[in-house]
Amino acid sequence: MKRTLTIAALALLLLAAVGAGYWLGHRSTATGTATARTDQTKKILYYRNPMGLADTSPVPKKDPMGMDYIPVFAGGDDGSADSALQIRISADKVQKLGVRTELATVRTLAREVRALGRVEIDESRINAVAPRFEGWVERLHVKVTGQPVVKGQALFEVWSPELASAQSEYAIARQSAEAMKNAEASAHESMSALADASLARLKNWGLAAGDTQALSRHGQARRALTLRSPVSGIVIEKKAVQGMRFAPGDTLYQIADLSSVWVIADANEQDIARIQTGQKARITVNAYPGKEFIGRVSFISPTLKSETRTVPVRVELANPGGRLKPGLFAAMTLEAPQAAPALTVPSSAVIDSGTRQIVLVQLGEGRFEPRTVRLGARSDAYVEVLDGIKSGESVVVAANFLIDAESNLKAALGSFSHPAAKPAASASAPQAKASAGHRGEGKIDAIDAQTGAITIAHQPIASLKWPAMTMDFVLANAALARGIQAGTPVKFEFVERKPGEWVITKLEAAPNGHAGH
Repeated sequence: MKRTLTIAALALLLLAAVGAGYWLGHRSTATGTATARTDQTKKILYYRNPMGLADTSPVPKKDPMGMDYIPVFAGGDDGSADSALQIRISADKVQKLGVRTELATVRTLAREVRALGRVEIDESRINAVAPRFEGWVERLHVKVTGQPVVKGQALFEVWSPELASAQSEYAIARQSAEAMKNAEASAHESMSALADASLARLKNWGLAAGDTQALSRHGQARRALTLRSPVSGIVIEKKAVQGMRFAPGDTLYQIADLSSVWVIADANEQDIARIQTGQKARITVNAYPGKEFIGRVSFISPTLKSETRTVPVRVELANPGGRLKPGLFAAMTLEAPQAAPALTVPSSAVIDSGTRQIVLVQLGEGRFEPRTVRLGARSDAYVEVLDGIKSGESVVVAANFLIDAESNLKAALGSFSHPAAKPAASASAPQAKASAGHRGEGKIDAIDAQTGAITIAHQPIASLKWPAMTMDFVLANAALARGIQAGTPVKFEFVERKPGEWVITKLEAAPNGHAGH
C-alpha cells in the first residue's frame, strides 16, 4: 500500500513539474519575443556628432574635443526623451570646460539709465555786450578772456560822435528848460519834453543809469563814456581792443553766468523710453571723486544722432562755487520708474547671433538644449525673457567650450534651425546632410602639429565647387595629426570657422596608401 502511494505521489510531482516547465517556457518565450521586439524598436542605427557636424560613426567614438557621439535609434529617437538637438557632455568634461549655470528667476530689474556727456554753458545765461552806436574804444578795463566780472563793473570806455552829440542836445535842452521855468507854461513844457527825449535816447543806446544821472546833475557832456557789464559771470569772449573802431551791433564781449550749467549726455536709443523731462539725475565728474551733483532733465532731443545711435539729453543743475567747468566729461545716472517683476536670466546666458537670441538650458547632468528666446528690458547684469523659457529652468551662463570652438558653435546653431534629415534604416552609418561640414581627399604637403597649420593638395570639393588645388587649413585639435606625416594621402572633413579660415575636424590616412580620385 505504501509503495502504491509513493508511486502516485511521484507521478503527481512529475506532472506538476512538466506543467510548471511548460508555463515557464511559454512565459519565457513571450518575454523573449517582447524583448526582441523592444530591442528591434530600440536598435541603434549609428552615432552622430554631438555638435551637429556632418559626421557619423557606426561605433561609439569621441570627437576631437573629447565629447561622446550620441546614439541615434531606429525611428529617429535617441533612446530617451531628449531632443535630437540636445548637446551631451560628460560630467567631468562639464567641470573641465568651465560650464556654469544659473536659474531663470522672477525679479524686478534695476531700471537705472547711464550715459556719458559733458558740462556745457547754459545758453540762456550768455549775455553779449554790443554797443548800439558807432565809436572807438578809448580804454579797456577788462582785458582778458576768462576774467570774472560782476554786474555793473566797468568793461571799457568809448568815444562816439553820435553819443557826444546826444549828450550835448540833452545838456542844452535841460539848461533851456531850467531857464524857462518862469516863461509860458507851454514853452517850458516843450523844452522839458525835448530834454526827456534826449535822455531817453541815451538810455536806449545802453548808457548805465549812473552815467545818465551824472549827466543830469552836471549838465555837461563827457568826451568818453564807460560801458559796464550787464550781469555777473565770466568773460568767455573778448573782441574789444584798445583804439579799435566798432560799428553798431558789434559784439565786443560775451559774458556767461556759470551759477547754473547744463550737462548734455548721449543716451542710447534703447534707453529713451525710460527718460522723461523732470526726472532726477545724478551727475559725477572725475574732477571730484565721490561727489554727486543733483539736477533735473529739462530737454530730450527730438532727433537721434545716426553716427552714434544716441539721443542728446539735457540736465540742468546748480553750480555753486563754479566747480563744474564747461568742457568737463560727466557721467549721468537716471533713476527710471520701477517696472513690474519679470522673468530674467543673466545677460551672459544669451548667445546673440545677430538675427536671433539663444539660451542653452540644462535639462540634466551633462544634457543641454538650445532655446530661441524673445528678450525685453535689460539691466546691468540681467535681461528680461518674454518667451522661450520658464521660471526655475537652469541656463548656462559660462560655457567656454562654445566660445573656444567657434566653428562648432556656428554649426550647432545652424542645426538648431534645420534639424538633420532622417537617415535610411541601415546599419552602414549613413551620413546626415549638413551644410556646415565638407569632405575632401588629397595628399599632405606640409604639416606643423605645434601650430596646427597643415597644407593639403586636395582633389575637387564638390560641396563647395572647388577645383583641385593646394591650400592651407587649421587643425581643430593637434591630436588629429598624430602618426600622419607630409606626403601621406588622407581623407579629411572640415568646416569654415570664419571667412577664409577652414578648420579640419577629422583627418585620417587614406586606405591602401592613396587618396581616391
